[in-house]
Amino acid sequence: MDRVALRGLKARGHHGVFPKEREEGQTFLVDLVLGLDTRPAAADDDLTKTVHYGIVAEEVVAVVEGEPVNLIETLAERIAQTCLKHEGVQEIEVCVHKPDAPITVPFDDVTVTITRSRV
Repeated sequence: MDRVALRGLKARGHHGVFPKEREEGQTFLVDLVLGLDTRPAAADDDLTKTVHYGIVAEEVVAVVEGEPVNLIETLAERIAQTCLKHEGVQEIEVCVHKPDAPITVPFDDVTVTITRSRV
């Protein structure tokens, strides 16, 4: 299986369990690795035979900016299901970063990474 990766998609969302997170929102970063067969697209040099990563990026940002959820696990699942709606995508790895999570000790990042497939 081939891979198409998008790294560092950035969007502002209102996800979290605390009222301040819901009211003020925060920046989320998303990394995607889409698993698909790129051979048909490469053979014909045809965008319609692969995944249009620009459209995927727009859809993922819309999910992050959309309806708030409590957990980034839930957000990652919604993103994965959005990506799997694209016909050629057989597998998706989603990593959601929450660098401004409300943690009381110094930290660099909080992430949740999931892998989903059509099977």
